[in-house]
Amino acid sequence: MIDILNIIAALLTVAFGLFGFVAPRYTASALDLVPTDSTMGLSEMRASVGGLFVVTGSAAIWIDAPLAYAMIGFAFVGAALGRCVSLILDKPPVKKVLIFGGIEAALALWFTIANI
Repeated sequence: MIDILNIIAALLTVAFGLFGFVAPRYTASALDLVPTDSTMGLSEMRASVGGLFVVTGSAAIWIDAPLAYAMIGFAFVGAALGRCVSLILDKPPVKKVLIFGGIEAALALWFTIANI
């Protein structure tokens, strides 16, 4: 059962990453990021929000080892931690932080607890 849930969670990771990779303008808009005269923001969306998660999710499925899935969990722990710090320091919209951060925290918990 853990193997199936790992694959589902990794596919979710890939799916979320595809938004940033394939549709960086949409993703930036959903995250309330403002466009500028530079296209570097789109590059950052494709890289850190997109490709990073597409490849890590895909690699974990390919490697199919608990430690590979756990590493995705650690990445999500970092994302969730960043959201918590942001709540304190930046005062972003709480509802959006709870939605995105909740997804990240749930995936972080699953990947780390189930695979360590």
